[in-house]
This record gives sequence, structure tokens and C-alpha cells, in this order.
Amino acid sequence: MTATAPKTFLITGVSSGLGRAFASGALDAGHHVIGTVRRDDDAKTFTALAPDHANALVLDVTDFDAIPAAVADAERQVGPIDVLVNNAGYGHEGVLEESSMDDLKRQFAANVFGPVAMMKAVLPGMRKRRLGRIINVTSMGGFITMPGISFYCGSKFALEGISEALGKEVAGFGIRVTALAPGQFRTDWAGRSMDRTPRSIADYDVVMDPMRAARQAKSGNQPGDPAKAAQALLALVEAENPPVRLFLGDDALGLVDQKLDGMRTEIAAWDVLSRSTNFERTGV
Repeated sequence: MTATAPKTFLITGVSSGLGRAFASGALDAGHHVIGTVRRDDDAKTFTALAPDHANALVLDVTDFDAIPAAVADAERQVGPIDVLVNNAGYGHEGVLEESSMDDLKRQFAANVFGPVAMMKAVLPGMRKRRLGRIINVTSMGGFITMPGISFYCGSKFALEGISEALGKEVAGFGIRVTALAPGQFRTDWAGRSMDRTPRSIADYDVVMDPMRAARQAKSGNQPGDPAKAAQALLALVEAENPPVRLFLGDDALGLVDQKLDGMRTEIAAWDVLSRSTNFERTGV
């Protein structure tokens, strides 16, 4: 891929938030964008952004059986997909004990299984062409954790691991895979887009009440600029050797550094026990 050649992007979840910013940035740069939306009205709005370069695809990424045919049809209409950006997903807020198994299934369907189904749909063509980029939008919550979003963090940890392993599987085919892990960006992720489990166990008030209040207060005032995230995405796509993961935002980098320091300290403290589990060497 050259820095000047227009590419065809397939970006999931372009109705709002980072997905809309990613799509707008790619369109402004002269690329073609196939953007998934779940409603016909959103499809019309998206296509209107750039009628010659924006193609809406009405698709729910949790409808796994519909994905292969939908992607194949989009490629027939627009052309081979050069870049897949798995952006669609949502956040679930709720302590684990209060949250249901159905909550967990829905979270993983949107944040893990859907992205995997999208990757499986584009990989045969990318592998045949020996060229392609896959960018999975994870989160700083795919490496650091916070109480009250255990299902969300679990889903993003899973997508991080899948991304890293897949990258090793397809590197020989000229396909590069990156987990893009944003910190807090000024989107509606923590507002109407978040699914919140009703509170029911008073013992968790001391943990959840301050966290929920702080998250709601910060919604709309997050430090990250979605337009700048889009520019970072474009730079990532053009990079000859993109990273396995890229964190976005000072907040993400700061929290990741804290976790790495804590991990090193904990590993050192438990080093002897960690090394105590091998078979004993016997003398000759």
C-alpha cells in the first residue's frame, strides 16, 4: 500500500462516535468507505457525507450469519477491501455479581464475536491478494481494568488477544493486524450508548456510586479528540510496520504505565513461588 493510493475501508459502526470520526477522516483523505449502520435512516445520513465515496451497509455485526454475504456484496459493488476497521461495539456498566449472563453474552456478541465474524469475511480476499490491514478498536480497558465494567474489560481483553494471535498467523500473507486502544474520547460511549445494569446489592455502593457518578459527569468532557483519533488511524494504515497495539491518549498511556510498573513489582515479589513448579532436576 502506498501513501497516495486511495483505499477501500470497511468500518463498522459509523453512525456516531469514533466510527463516524474514522469514516469522515478517511473520506476527507480521498478514500472509499463502506460503513455499517443498523438503520436505514442512518444509511442515508452516512451516504450523504460523500455520495461518490461513502457506501452504507445496513448490517448488525451480531447477526453473524448475515455477515459473509453482506461483505461479499459490498465488495462486488465497491471493490476489494483494503482496510477493515472493527469499531462497532458498546460498553456495559455493572458489577459482575449484579450483571446477568445474558448481559455477558450480549457484550461479547458485539465486542468479540461480531469483530471475529467480520475478520473471517475479509481474510480470504486479503490472503489471496497478499495485502490488507485489520484494525480492531479495543480500549485501554483491554489492558487496564476498572471496577464496574468487568464484562466490557473482559470483551476488550479477548479482542486484544485475538488480534495479537491473528497478526502472527497472517503476517506471512502481507496482512497486518493492530489493536487500536483509545483512552477517553469525547463520544457518547459513557452516555446513551452505555448499557447499565440496575443497582441491586448495597454492599457495592461504596465502589459503584462514585465510579458511576464520575463517569456520567465526564461524559461529553473527555480529553480525547475523535478527529485526531481519525488522523492517528490514517497514519497507522499508512505505516509500513504498524504496531501490534497502539494506545491513544495521555490517559491511556499513564494508566498503562502504572499497570506495567505494578505488574513488574508483583512478578518480582512472587518470583520464587512462580519458579517452584518445575520438576526437580535429577543428577546424572
